[in-house]
Amino acid sequence: MALTRRQRDVLEVIRTFIARHGYSPSLEEIGHPLGLSSVATVHKHVSHLVEKGLVRRVWNQNRSIDLVDAPQRPDGGAALPLMGTIAAGSPLEAVRSEEEVPVPSDMVPRGGKPAYVLRVRGDSMIDEQIRDGDLVVVEERPQARDGETVVALVDGYEATLKRMYREGASVRLQPANASMHPLTLAADRVQVQGVVVGVIRKYA
Repeated sequence: MALTRRQRDVLEVIRTFIARHGYSPSLEEIGHPLGLSSVATVHKHVSHLVEKGLVRRVWNQNRSIDLVDAPQRPDGGAALPLMGTIAAGSPLEAVRSEEEVPVPSDMVPRGGKPAYVLRVRGDSMIDEQIRDGDLVVVEERPQARDGETVVALVDGYEATLKRMYREGASVRLQPANASMHPLTLAADRVQVQGVVVGVIRKYA
């Protein structure tokens, strides 16, 4: 089920807004971070997402846009979007793809929480059994507890996979590899994009 880049951006805004606020955004709140001032244009993109089964409208509510749970497979799992590649090493810009990945049911977040899959590049997390080429299942949320393995966005554009610890006004992004050093940054330079809830490995 192919999405245009703009449709992916709109879906991402909806997911992020719901994860942060616990309720659906208005059309104006969807358009604002995307630089879309026309409500009609936003409505068109949302309508395409409805047609593709990714969001739904709840007509008896003021904030009527809601996420549709990930499509279920016969074994109870789901197909989650493969959002691209994440660095388990030095930060790099995540690269999105158009694929979907079948995910076991025990890795799918409960309650329809938004989730996606990333392919890992690098070996800084090998002591957590996350290796180069693995796929990680990520529950999308903007907060994490100390010690959780997170997708961290550094300076607004570089994504990396590390364990996160808060240290006063700083955040330490800790690799799980004794040969590598942690990355300590001012807290306002780091934004949590999600928390790893599962690892998928394919053997040749």
